[in-house]
Amino acid sequence: MLTEDGPAPAAERKGGGKVLLIACGALAREVLALKRTNGWEHLDLQCLPANWHHYPDRIVPAVEKLVAERRGAYDGIFVVYADCGTGGLLQAACDRLGVEMIAGPHCYSFFEGNDAFAALDEMTAFYLTDFSVRQFESFIWKPLGLDRHPDLRDMYFGNYTKLVYQAQLDDPALDRKAQDCARRLGLDYERRFTGYGDLVPALAAAAVR
Repeated sequence: MLTEDGPAPAAERKGGGKVLLIACGALAREVLALKRTNGWEHLDLQCLPANWHHYPDRIVPAVEKLVAERRGAYDGIFVVYADCGTGGLLQAACDRLGVEMIAGPHCYSFFEGNDAFAALDEMTAFYLTDFSVRQFESFIWKPLGLDRHPDLRDMYFGNYTKLVYQAQLDDPALDRKAQDCARRLGLDYERRFTGYGDLVPALAAAAVR
């Protein structure tokens, strides 16, 4: 049985074949934390660059290549990406390759919980996770050119009304940094503790293959 506080007793575990997790680099810390907490030593993690969030056309070919290269070494492969801007192409590739992937349009949805996120009416919310708060400068501020042209801020974010920080951890330092991100973007601030959301049952299912 899955637990967030410690590994399940060995007698309760099923499966145990080696499984490769192909994940977005932005999820590495969370995946490793769940591996460690639940004793999933048979799960191996292979991450693709986190900044491919900005280049979703690179995700599908890279996943296809890794599956082809590594399939023979594992009893199963699980893709720890949601759709992530691929327009359904990643799901189609996974179906064709016979591997599963986490459900949802993006990580903001599965961290919130896909059902809960779908029920929200937040068309003007800009989301950050623990990763994107930590990497705000290199992942958002600089790629958008706001370090060189701060006047572009309102063009990019003028239609947003608030920044929602989906916190995976209770970390006051990250909370303060997220508040500063909201200030810099000129947005109202809301913090929601989501924990790992649907990532937990998804990895639990992958772990018993």
